[in-house]
Amino acid sequence: MGAAMSKRLKLLSAPEAEMEERSFPNPYPDWEPQDPSADAADQRNEPLDAEGKMSPVFQKKVQNKIKDLLQQMEEGLKTADPHDFSAYTGWTGIALLYLRLHRVSQEALHLQRALEYVKRATRVLNGRKVSFLCGDAGPLAVGAVVHHKLENQAESRDCLSRLLQLQHSVLSPDSDVPDELLYGRAGYLYALLYVSKELGAEAVDEATLSKVVTAIVESGKSFSAEQKKSERCPLLYQWHQKQYLGAAHGMAGIYYLLLQPAAKVHPDVLSELVRPSIDYIRRKRFRSGNFPSSLSNESDRLVHWCHGAPGVIHMLLMAHQVFKEDKYLKEATECAEVIWLRGLLRKGYGICHGTAGNAYAFLSLYKLTQEKKHLYRSCKFAEWCLAYGTHGCRIPDRPYSLFEGMAGTILYLSELADPQASCFPAFEL
Repeated sequence: MGAAMSKRLKLLSAPEAEMEERSFPNPYPDWEPQDPSADAADQRNEPLDAEGKMSPVFQKKVQNKIKDLLQQMEEGLKTADPHDFSAYTGWTGIALLYLRLHRVSQEALHLQRALEYVKRATRVLNGRKVSFLCGDAGPLAVGAVVHHKLENQAESRDCLSRLLQLQHSVLSPDSDVPDELLYGRAGYLYALLYVSKELGAEAVDEATLSKVVTAIVESGKSFSAEQKKSERCPLLYQWHQKQYLGAAHGMAGIYYLLLQPAAKVHPDVLSELVRPSIDYIRRKRFRSGNFPSSLSNESDRLVHWCHGAPGVIHMLLMAHQVFKEDKYLKEATECAEVIWLRGLLRKGYGICHGTAGNAYAFLSLYKLTQEKKHLYRSCKFAEWCLAYGTHGCRIPDRPYSLFEGMAGTILYLSELADPQASCFPAFEL
């Protein structure tokens, strides 16, 4: 960084400097309520039309970009790590993308591509991790679903059986499995809920679900007692000696999964353990409306799905739905303001720590509230992604992968065909 730029940054307050370094200024005008009698040519809220629906012109732009990026992705994947089977950066993530595209398009080719990629993944499993995103559970769960859709029932049952066998290492008292989403028990719980949703509730018996939920809850209670925080935060978790707050490694992601109705967590556990723990996290919010990455970090820097408001917002929205309290929706809406201001990330266009992942917050708010403002904002972040590669963002280590790279952006863009059915992959259900 040059001397002149360094001098200018020193003149900025710390939050402003950090914002400038980590995100681009949002160039878009915000949503304005439209006067029904206004001239139809008034395009202030473009890409939505006067009725607040996505315009055909914008939808066509999105579809064309998806085709273009898919071609680039397929070419780029020729040099991808052949042994990376994960949903996060490997073959399973690409299979998930094609599953989503099939749901939108109903094209048989997309389902066939999903099968090809999930087969690659299941051939190189290593048994080291158990989560959906980074472990064996992801390829097995996605394999069960893909085979089920293709009516390969024997193969589907085999994948499901192998997935359920992983519970032994998840539940073992001697296990060193953490609790978070990316590598831990919450990630395994997601895999069980995912196959239950896709294959039917009978795919995973309630006893198995209950054991996994209990293991997560007991671990949180134990660590909270150890840290002498049982009164303030009954369920406390850590990963790599840090008490993370966000969706990927932290408490927001764990609480979000425990709040899922399909997890069948006992109402007393929800009200006496989960809700006060969520309220503890809420009190850690910065004045800006963003959240710290961990309890030990007081720097308001990260506005990512993995760390910060774009991940915590999902927990708040689910808490609103479960506990029926407006304070959670109010704070989720305030998170959205942070994301609108600081969510066009210099890190890239991906979904873990990129603009597409941040945009899912707007879609989730829209699904719940039906407010056009949130759909408009999700379209504007998509518009940013339509100019993929032109903003000077950092190139991710796995540039074509689901969570770091291009595949995730394609998946997000595909959600705009049916925003009400949108679903953050490997997280929302």
